[in-house]
Amino acid sequence: MRLEGKTAIVTGGASGFGAGIARKFAAEGAQVMIVDLDHDGAMAMADELGAGHFGHRANVAKSAEVAEVVATARQVFGEVDILVNNAGITHLPKAMEEVDEAEFDRVFAVNCKSVYFFARELAPFMKLRKAGAILNLASTAAVSPRPRLSWYNASKGWMNTATKAMAVELAPYGVRVNALNPVAGETPLLASFMGEDTPEIRAKFLSTIPLGRFSTPEDMGNAACFLCSDEASMVTGVCMEVDGGRCI
Repeated sequence: MRLEGKTAIVTGGASGFGAGIARKFAAEGAQVMIVDLDHDGAMAMADELGAGHFGHRANVAKSAEVAEVVATARQVFGEVDILVNNAGITHLPKAMEEVDEAEFDRVFAVNCKSVYFFARELAPFMKLRKAGAILNLASTAAVSPRPRLSWYNASKGWMNTATKAMAVELAPYGVRVNALNPVAGETPLLASFMGEDTPEIRAKFLSTIPLGRFSTPEDMGNAACFLCSDEASMVTGVCMEVDGGRCI
């Protein structure tokens, strides 16, 4: 029960890595608010986790909706101890000049601007309490960029830099900020990363991962639990690769 008595917001928590993180947090004693664009998915996940957890539909790329998420969480929980910025999207693999402006804007709004919105709404309260943990979900694409995903790679590179900048600024207030860099996993975005999901393409992708498998939601949950727990009280500004050796 490493998170007993803690409260957490997990964005994109209805599926994929976010669901794995939400399940682990709940199992370790935290109360979790599942935030997702998929209303039914968020509610279903909250029901699965049981009493003390709840779902909330929101578009994290919209400032007013993020403000409403934080206000609701503080009303229900009293305070928010942990924020997991997990919600993310990608553009389909294509030449960098073929990504249109709407796709580019959407990737950066969801992957980057949402982190700014949540920091603007929640950081002041964490600073006042001199406590809190923020975890950002980046990607191995930030460390070892893949061709034809240039602007997605860049958005995740932004996430790693933002994590370190946030960590330095918030450290005097006792607030820690870390990131996870997973390799691709069994999530709704897998087919988008690979262009298409076929046995041949999977085999080719897996051949680049020394441990020979994708990242799983459980992998992310375990790593997230450590970084957001008091066990990691001296860990901040870390961008941890949970990638089976992909970036070696």
